[in-house]
Amino acid sequence: MSKGRMEAFSDGVFAIIITIMVLDLKVPQSGNFSALMGTLPLFLSYALSFVLVGLYWNNHHHLLQATEHISGGVLWANLHLLFWLTLTPFVTAWMGQNYKASAPVAVYGAVLLLAGVAYYILTKSLLAHHSENSALARAVGRDVKGQMSVLIYAVGIPLAFWRVWAADACYVLVAVMWFIPDPRIERVVHGDGV
Repeated sequence: MSKGRMEAFSDGVFAIIITIMVLDLKVPQSGNFSALMGTLPLFLSYALSFVLVGLYWNNHHHLLQATEHISGGVLWANLHLLFWLTLTPFVTAWMGQNYKASAPVAVYGAVLLLAGVAYYILTKSLLAHHSENSALARAVGRDVKGQMSVLIYAVGIPLAFWRVWAADACYVLVAVMWFIPDPRIERVVHGDGV
C-alpha cells in the first residue's frame, strides 16, 4: 500500500489542528497593552501547542520518509495518533483560559501523553511491517527520546494537582527535547548510515 495518501491526509489534519487553535485567540476589546496582556496565558498555551503539534508533524514527516510501505494496521495507528492530536485545540483553549487550575493542565498533559503513546504505537506498527535492517529500523533505533517523552508527560499529569507550574515545566521540557533535531532519519534516508 502506498504511503502517499496517508501522508497527505495527515498533513491536512495537522494544518487544520493549527488553524483551529489560532481561532481561539481573541482580539482584545480595547487598544492598550494591558488588554493585550490579558490574552498572554492563552497565547502562551497556543505557542506551546503550536510547537508540539509542529514537532509531531515534523517527526511524522521524517518517519514516513524512511517508510517503504504501510498496511491497514498502520493506517489505524495513524488515525489513533491524529485522534489525540485533534483534541489539542480544545485542551489548549481550556488550559489557556484556566491556566492556574489543576484540572485543565492535567487534562492537557493527558492528551499529550496519549498522543505520545499513539506515536509510539504508530512507530511500532511501521517497524513491524519492515525488516530489522530496513532504513526505518536503523533510523528509529531504540527511540529513547520517545519513551522519555511519555514518561515526562506521565509525571506532569499528577504534578498539576500539586503545582501547576511544575506540570507546565514538564510539558515545555518535552518540547525542548524534541526541538533539538535528531539527525538519525535524515542520515539514513540520505544514505549516510547511522
